[in-house]
Amino acid sequence: PMRGAPMTAAAFAASLGLLAVSHRGCGRLASRLRGLDRVTARRPPSSSFAPPSASSSSSSSSAGARRPAPLAPPCLDENSSLPSKVKVALLQLPVGEDKSLNIANARAAIEDAAREGAALVVLPEMWNCPYSNDSFPSYAEIIGPAPGRWTGGGGTRTTKNDEDGDEKSAPGDGIGSDAESVAMLSDSAERLGVVVVGGSVPERCADTGALYNTCCVFDSDGCLLGKHRKTHLFDVDIPGEISFKESDTLSPGAELTVVDTAVGRLGVGICFDVRFPELAMACANRGAQIMVYPGAFNTVTGPLHWELLQRARAVDNQMFVLTCSPSRVPGAGYQAWGHSTAVGPWAEIIATTDEKPGTVHCELDMEQIRVRRRNMPLEKQRRGDVYELRDLGALEKRRL
Repeated sequence: PMRGAPMTAAAFAASLGLLAVSHRGCGRLASRLRGLDRVTARRPPSSSFAPPSASSSSSSSSAGARRPAPLAPPCLDENSSLPSKVKVALLQLPVGEDKSLNIANARAAIEDAAREGAALVVLPEMWNCPYSNDSFPSYAEIIGPAPGRWTGGGGTRTTKNDEDGDEKSAPGDGIGSDAESVAMLSDSAERLGVVVVGGSVPERCADTGALYNTCCVFDSDGCLLGKHRKTHLFDVDIPGEISFKESDTLSPGAELTVVDTAVGRLGVGICFDVRFPELAMACANRGAQIMVYPGAFNTVTGPLHWELLQRARAVDNQMFVLTCSPSRVPGAGYQAWGHSTAVGPWAEIIATTDEKPGTVHCELDMEQIRVRRRNMPLEKQRRGDVYELRDLGALEKRRL
């Protein structure tokens, strides 16, 4: 038998009406939810890591990525008188304990390079002495401030710093009578008409007595344009393979070095400096078209890192990178990796060598900087709204 009272016709009709109302209400609720979804989709996410819109990643966001704003290399100026192609010589020299012999070998190699047509000549790191903390103090030379024109071993420097702009002598604060390595570089540059990036030699500060690993750059008239004191000292300890601390004897430099020469604007680093991309980026930001690294990588890190780091700095900044190492000397306390190399702005190896003494000759086509930067305009694509590189030295100079 059926339980409960039988449903009347009226009650059945009422139940159908309620179902119809409920259905219409659910439809309206679903419609409202769909609208809310559309509103939510248009509302920007609240997270600080929200992906940028297409407009925020345009070239306008690149403006603050480097401070101060980047300078274009002089080679990109259509009215520039700089050479469009530069012949380079990297002098991979053997280095021994006889300082006079080291200097004579370097002079002869510079002369040979000039005869072969080189306009830019680069020497290795610590080319006038063995690479050791014991050697640095005894081989050190006092080098006066740059810029200046060095007139020989007597230590006389002439600079344009009197009121009418004429040259005046400043005896005693120049190369110094004992700075025979640097004097030779200046003389060779002037006599042969070549730009010389003088590798590095140990420098003793005349005021403090502090020692530095210093690279001097001479223009083709023999003028000292700048000197770079190694910024990042080689302090490493790889158990069972190599342990060395330059900081036991040397002090770190505190400034970047970018100079204008007869062949273009050069940035300078020394050996371990190449491991720090910020230094090369800051030099590129100042308009350097070539980064030059005299370096003496060793046989532990050299096989893996030497070429890798050069190519990385070149492609990072779309510029040329030159490295110059001493040759490997059997039986020496420090074994240099050698393999002096020239790298193009597309990270291509232009020229290189092995560990033996010799000279790497090559030609740099400055038009490649324009081509690579046009094909891949990284400078316009940097994200100043996300990150920035601040060149503190350049900012300070511009404030002055």
